[in-house]
Amino acid sequence: MSDKLARLIATFFGVGYTPKASGTVGSVACLPLFFLIRGLCLFWYLIIVILLTGVGIISSSRMEDIWGKDPSQVVIDEVVGMLISLVSRPSKAMDVLYAFIIFRILDILKPFPIGIIDRKVGGGTGIMADDIVAGFITAFILYIVRRLL
Repeated sequence: MSDKLARLIATFFGVGYTPKASGTVGSVACLPLFFLIRGLCLFWYLIIVILLTGVGIISSSRMEDIWGKDPSQVVIDEVVGMLISLVSRPSKAMDVLYAFIIFRILDILKPFPIGIIDRKVGGGTGIMADDIVAGFITAFILYIVRRLL
């Protein structure tokens, strides 16, 4: 993968260059992609998430080599984390908003086990892994809340 392509993917088409709260902006920026793929069956939705995870690890690793450890410009991890958060493919705007809020809280505060993964796993895998876990936890919380309500 060329550096230019890695930069384009890692920053999610330049969104990562946002000077403040790039992770939050990256999480919002993935929503058009979510709305585009939401109607797919679960199999194809997951294939897209898996492919994005793979190219995210590769591009994040390359950008970490260039920009240093876990650079703020890399937001592909937030994109994948949000897509995992929304794996139930909700159609209600409030469910999407809840997923966004829960995911951002988990990504910022990094409770167990997210914080351990963030500290212990290096490279592009580490950049992606904590957001992937935050996405799974968010999806689980949304599932439980929907069942209770």
